Amino acid sequence: MEFDSEEAAREFYSAYARQEGFVVRLDRCHRSETDNRILSRRFSCNKQGFYARPRNEKRPVRRPRVSIREGCEAMMLVKVNNHGKWVVTKFVKEHCHPLQVSAYLDNKTLESKDFKIQLLTRELQRHDKLCQLYRQLLLSLLESVEEQTEALSGKLELVVSSVKQLENDVEKPLDTH
Repeated sequence: MEFDSEEAAREFYSAYARQEGFVVRLDRCHRSETDNRILSRRFSCNKQGFYARPRNEKRPVRRPRVSIREGCEAMMLVKVNNHGKWVVTKFVKEHCHPLQVSAYLDNKTLESKDFKIQLLTRELQRHDKLCQLYRQLLLSLLESVEEQTEALSGKLELVVSSVKQLENDVEKPLDTH
């Protein structure tokens, strides 16, 4: 996709975010070293990343706040091309948290029951994906445990046979005397 300005790209991503049920946060930008103009901008989900407390801060925080960040990677990166157009160069659609349908859609097109059903359905789909991922990880772990058990059993058999062989070798010289 192409946009005429950074602002047009932001408006597009903000409208998309409202429709999908998340809030946009202006993230990183890259500036030109010659004239300091912005060459690229990343728009992210407001739950992107994790809160990191500044390292050099020694005084206590007056009003500690709960962080809403959950490590979400959803984002859109736009860069200026040679013709002055802002082009989408990277887009990540997947969120790691449930999305909320906006109040605008709730008031205009959805009844409250439908709204709740939609929210619960999205959360259920998210949990289903997590369950599938956990199941795959557990099956992989079990397979690895089985492989390790087989390898250890083989090594144990070799050790036992080596010990028996050594016992036989030690007993033979005693029998000959």
